[in-house]
Amino acid sequence: MKVFITGATGFIGSRLALRCLEKGDSVKALGRENNQTEAENRKLIEAKGAKVILESVTNRDRIFDLVRDVDIVYHLAAAQHEVNVLDQVFWDVNVTGTKNMLEASVDAGCKRFVHGSTIGVYGSSLEGNIDEKSPLMPNNIYGVTKLEGESLVLSYKEKLPLVIIRISETYGPGDRRLLKLFKGVKKNIFFMIGSGENMHHLIFIDDLIEGLFLAATSKNALGEIFIFAGKDPLTTNEMVAEIAKQLGTNIPKLHAPLSFFLALATITEKILRPMGIQPPLHKRRIDFFRKSFFFSQEKSFNLLGFQPRIGFSQGVEEVIKWYKEMGFL
Repeated sequence: MKVFITGATGFIGSRLALRCLEKGDSVKALGRENNQTEAENRKLIEAKGAKVILESVTNRDRIFDLVRDVDIVYHLAAAQHEVNVLDQVFWDVNVTGTKNMLEASVDAGCKRFVHGSTIGVYGSSLEGNIDEKSPLMPNNIYGVTKLEGESLVLSYKEKLPLVIIRISETYGPGDRRLLKLFKGVKKNIFFMIGSGENMHHLIFIDDLIEGLFLAATSKNALGEIFIFAGKDPLTTNEMVAEIAKQLGTNIPKLHAPLSFFLALATITEKILRPMGIQPPLHKRRIDFFRKSFFFSQEKSFNLLGFQPRIGFSQGVEEVIKWYKEMGFL
């Protein structure tokens, strides 16, 4: 198949590109080089045979030209972790950029449009078991614009074969988002903010990619929204304990008050963001210690046969192996 992946220099996009190449697809990879990680991912997928284009989804004319001969679009590009930019950047990328991709895909007659969304559309106030019909209450500009992007995608249901995937926290080889956590635990300098009893439902990158392949090929996926989460939910305490066990270190005992760090993150973000400075501590980082939910797999299993197979213990083993190979640990 001729595959087009946006956000291809990011963690998920680059690993998806590698897997597509492994199974014989030709891959056009759209991405940016805003940091060293993205530059390294670009070199990696380019070396394996991907045609990499450094461009933004906001460049409408360029997008139409690139998508013209494509079978499947995986739209993963997003403004996500940037806390030092204006809200308009999120609207430009997550909404206008998505509209550009949709219109270009319709024009090209694409066979499937797989839209990568996020569990961030649920916000941080919901708790417990969440499914595709649970209330949507995004509480930051990222979640708000991703939800708007979802609505836009659904409005093209009659014009384009499409599916929306709400992606849970993703980890695995290639991920550097959790590197600080692993380093902190290894050096025994990590401390828990809050009780550590909040729930996570992480998904290993290989499981996610298998799910994306199902979304791109199953007739049952057409016009639907699915949540993709991992094999088992677990608490922050359980996450840290497993990481410490496999690194051969002691489990950190220190707990810090959640309310204090949430207030500090709010103040830091309010002061530094207007100055264009990325805050060292911000509310979305504190969400790691306060969000507490897990996800129903019923719809994705019944309609797609999606069944994640990698538990957290096995996943941590793979992550540690990769971190060591890269010289990070």
